[in-house]
Amino acid sequence: MRPGSSPWVPSALVASAVVVSFLATACSSGGHPEAKPPASPSKVTLPPVHAGFDYQLGGPSTLPTGVTVVARDHTAPPAQGIYNICYVNAFQAQPGAEKEWDAGLLLRDKGGEVVMDEDWGEAILDIGTDAKRKQIARKVNTWIDACAANGYQAVEPDNYDSYTRVPDGLLTADDAKAFLSLLSTHAHAQGLAIGQKNTAALAPARAEVGLDFAVVEECGQYDECGDFTDAFGDNVLVIEYSEQGLKRACQGWGDEISIIRRDLNLVPAGSEGYLRGTCSDS
Repeated sequence: MRPGSSPWVPSALVASAVVVSFLATACSSGGHPEAKPPASPSKVTLPPVHAGFDYQLGGPSTLPTGVTVVARDHTAPPAQGIYNICYVNAFQAQPGAEKEWDAGLLLRDKGGEVVMDEDWGEAILDIGTDAKRKQIARKVNTWIDACAANGYQAVEPDNYDSYTRVPDGLLTADDAKAFLSLLSTHAHAQGLAIGQKNTAALAPARAEVGLDFAVVEECGQYDECGDFTDAFGDNVLVIEYSEQGLKRACQGWGDEISIIRRDLNLVPAGSEGYLRGTCSDS
């Protein structure tokens, strides 16, 4: 996770309402969920490349002029008439939402304490076994189903790199890849493209995991943009949080990929602290 990943916290009530809404939408007149035919990765629609982009995880707002791709939280409605990416916090619990998960699915250290991402106050989920990965995926997939039902074209599962924030040996890169592979298979079956979030070290495994594009925070700041374009070509969307990061990203990649600067908390337009910039501002 990089700054801006998920400091906003959809309440348990809101999350539950989204799932209920999806179930109501997905049911046929006979009261049974309608089965959607599987979609191969070749049948999903990828985001338009080098397009106007906005990152609205802190809340939806009016689209800036020229924006044709937007990412929003899975509890928010998609924008009309453009390409929409649906954010889900897949590898960690939202702050304060640990109780919404089975206690056995929370990663614990050798002393039995829940392992936390201290920067964001998020409990890390235990993807260390095949059985637990499948249990966690069943819940995350309800959010992915809701994304599809609500009209999103793609999904962005966050915290792929959570294995890097735990004590040695508790989780591995292979665990992360195996879990995200479950989500990518399900997303494709729902007709959604799926994006890799950050985690430059695993970008070369994109085909193995089944990933279609990348959403990257601060690759300019950390000199990682080339790692993602090597793996995903121009199917990369970048968010920077500093003037320096925006300048570096734009100087190296501004003619090829989508790059914006946003404020750290990704607040909606009109809110105090709102900031959005593009390569034309750098």
